[in-house]
Amino acid sequence: MEDKILLFIPAYNCEKQITRVLDQLDDDVFKIIREVIVINNRSTDNTEKVVADYIKTHNRNIKLLRNNENYGLGGSHKVAFDYAKKNNFDYVIVLHGDDQGSVKDILPYIESEEHKNYDCILGARFMKKSKLIGYSKFRTFGNRVYNLLFSMVVHKKIYDLGSGLNLYKVEMLKYEFYKKFPDNLMFNYCMILASNYYDHNIRFVPISWREDDQVSNVKMVNQAITVLKMLFSYMVNKKKFIYKDLRTKPIDNYSAEVVCENEPR
Repeated sequence: MEDKILLFIPAYNCEKQITRVLDQLDDDVFKIIREVIVINNRSTDNTEKVVADYIKTHNRNIKLLRNNENYGLGGSHKVAFDYAKKNNFDYVIVLHGDDQGSVKDILPYIESEEHKNYDCILGARFMKKSKLIGYSKFRTFGNRVYNLLFSMVVHKKIYDLGSGLNLYKVEMLKYEFYKKFPDNLMFNYCMILASNYYDHNIRFVPISWREDDQVSNVKMVNQAITVLKMLFSYMVNKKKFIYKDLRTKPIDNYSAEVVCENEPR
């Protein structure tokens, strides 16, 4: 039976890049992807209008949602995961809306059905055969150091703590272990640790990644310190860390409204 696959594109203040991301979605992509949802996390620029205009002028199965609050990147993941479960998808692909990655890097693993052997396939920017364009040597070094630290704690080789291209099996998400994870950029770091705790079968794959006109939301020093504290907490007491509410603002219901949608004629 053919898998029902959702493509989730988180979007925040990426009006200059989002059209390029949507232009990646050609006929070859839609042979594999059943539906696309763009989740606007309350952007303060014209991201929402750009996406809505695109949907109205293209015959693609794309839906634009707007978070009811600014939930952060992690919160947008929670909205998308809920959507995937409620609509009976088998897999959900995450592709960031700032046009740093290419969805086609993940498609060969679906076409070959290798994805069926894993709970998640994670794009890795710092893996052999990956291509990094415009990414600073300093940030590359920092990421490699943190990948090494996480690898030492989880006793598995970690190639990337959170790129903008990942695939998750929806079955893996049904117990909502991620609901109390941070709603910010730390979400993916916690997903890595949770996969270790729950013994998920994960695979890292090389991807292409570039930086040109994107604006980073990463505050490097603060994030580095936060990640170290997080890793130490997990190392000291894994169960306590996984079950603890790690959010700064607990939210009962991560919800979004449909702003614009289009089903192929």
